[in-house]
Amino acid sequence: MTESEPLVLVADDDEDIRSLVTFRLEKSGYRVLVACDGEEALALALEHAPDLAVLDVMMPKLDGYEVTRRLREEHATRAMPIILLTARAQEADVARGFESGADDYLRKPFSPQELRARVQAILGRR
Repeated sequence: MTESEPLVLVADDDEDIRSLVTFRLEKSGYRVLVACDGEEALALALEHAPDLAVLDVMMPKLDGYEVTRRLREEHATRAMPIILLTARAQEADVARGFESGADDYLRKPFSPQELRARVQAILGRR
């Protein structure tokens, strides 16, 4: 991998989902930063300014909504695309995700191919 390949932050407290998402993105040519909770995700995003973040909604320390909101407040990460992953599929949850600043919302269980396609669609517009 080279520095020219997009850097994607993946944050999920579920190790299996983190591994699946990381594997799929790396196989698709992306560099991946991994976080296990919301605080770590926020710190990594502010330190590395990735090209895109894939955040679980239900994480310890800070949830995905709060991480998204805080990233939108920071100049360096304000425009970074964010995809939220969640098992919470109620309309109110989806609306809350978009209100917090998310660009896309993917419901669990999701297909790795759909995730890859959404990441490519968002980064392809850059």
